[in-house]
Amino acid sequence: MQYRFKLLVSLAAILALGAGLPVPSRGANMTTIRIDIHDQKQVMHSFGASDCWSCQFVGEYWPLEKRKAIADLLFSMETDSKGNPKGIGLSMWRFNVGAGSAEQGDASRINSEWHRAECFLTPDGTWDWQKERGQQWFLQAAHDRGVPYLLAYAISPPVQYTLNGIAHSDAGRHTLNIKPDAMPDFASFLVDVAEHFHRKGLNLDYISPVNEPQWGWGSAKQEGSPASNADIAELSRLIAGGLEDRGLPSKVVIGEAGSLDFLTERKEEVSGDQVKAFWDSASPCYLGGVQDVAHIISGHSYFRTWPVSKQISTNERIHEVIAQTDPNLAFWQTEFCILEANPEIGGGWGRDLSMDTALYVARVIHNDVAIANATHWAWWLAISQSDYKDGLVYIDFADDYEPGKRPGNTDALKYDGKVLPSKLLWTLGNFSRFVRPGMVRVGVSYDDNRSPLDAANTLMISAYLDKKTRQLAVVLVNSENKTQAVHLADIKVQRGVFASYTTSDTSNLRKSSMRANRVSIPPRSVVTLVGHLEDK
Repeated sequence: MQYRFKLLVSLAAILALGAGLPVPSRGANMTTIRIDIHDQKQVMHSFGASDCWSCQFVGEYWPLEKRKAIADLLFSMETDSKGNPKGIGLSMWRFNVGAGSAEQGDASRINSEWHRAECFLTPDGTWDWQKERGQQWFLQAAHDRGVPYLLAYAISPPVQYTLNGIAHSDAGRHTLNIKPDAMPDFASFLVDVAEHFHRKGLNLDYISPVNEPQWGWGSAKQEGSPASNADIAELSRLIAGGLEDRGLPSKVVIGEAGSLDFLTERKEEVSGDQVKAFWDSASPCYLGGVQDVAHIISGHSYFRTWPVSKQISTNERIHEVIAQTDPNLAFWQTEFCILEANPEIGGGWGRDLSMDTALYVARVIHNDVAIANATHWAWWLAISQSDYKDGLVYIDFADDYEPGKRPGNTDALKYDGKVLPSKLLWTLGNFSRFVRPGMVRVGVSYDDNRSPLDAANTLMISAYLDKKTRQLAVVLVNSENKTQAVHLADIKVQRGVFASYTTSDTSNLRKSSMRANRVSIPPRSVVTLVGHLEDK
């Protein structure tokens, strides 16, 4: 009997391998997951990344074929002959509208020219639409590759409108770095930018006028300005009025809180508690009645991801406060990279192309979406030249990269170099490529009643349904050093087989297939399952 059992198991394994299906080990513990397509949560909007700051050089100066290759990695929905994705299919591209620090050079008091930005409006009041040529190249590339949404964001008023004549604030300031009479000019500037690109056929669906308003922005690192909630409300009303007057389809999005707790707590007297400040009808900054302000609050996940218990409680608090204030309000997580120190991957310093950072970030994405109900999630830099955990795609000198031994002068990188996709790029693709705009997140439960904290350290699962096509996407994040065997109960897909896309140490969204009743998730990997539900 023992010989016969082993023979049957071997034959089953051979048949499964012949069908391209992974075979979990006999000893693997089976996790049973129930997906309830009738338990419908938030409607997903998009996944994105921003063009600060390397795009200004890469998009203008790099060889065309390398530019196209990077754009394909970020935006493409095409596949190779084996069905493997060529890119991660971002559905939102974030375009920085600069304030003019690049034209000021060293007088900008921003140390690195990589962190300076050009401005379309010159100090003499004329427009130069040839500025930001590199960023405009990527904006066009995103549009050409079918990216559904484009967003323009400003992090400082143009330098001619600021109080101190530069694109970042003086230390100790808590309100917008702008001349007393220049708020209407700043608003008109952003509306003019939206109108210009609309006429070019590049509609900027959203305008985000203020970034991380709780920080002082008194350092020499980059453009930036604090802002009070009153500043944001006034500026948003002015922009929205300009958009309405000109018949433009863009909408204003607000928040961009420097940390998620600023959305729900009054940590800064003039710029905290932003959910209630903007969306409680009793607030003097209430924007609910302004037609061209999108019904959205946004924030950044910085400094709230470690320990994991704090990450979870922060997300639970966001969900709770939004439900109490305005249940129809959408939450967007609009910027994240690694800043806070933690024992899993250290801090931000030290470029990491491996699964370590990828899995850390996958947990952040999952919890922001599955607990806080984020409908949009964005990474910070699409392209980075730094020795920092801030990029999806890295650029470097032609010689082999050695941390700590790079040339001090990065001028050569403005014009050419090598392209280094990270595992984080492909892991974000496990979400962005398959969780498309308009899909709805549906309920997922563990038969063992696993808590969010337990799931964060073992296996996290979220599921998304296209109600029109009945396509189901299931994203599984395995943080453990062992294969996870999963049974998806109560779900029947056509032919009983999912297409699977795996990102791990050895694969980048590699396509295969898995049986719905026995899914195998490799160690330290992210797997997306895609299948069509059987007809009712």
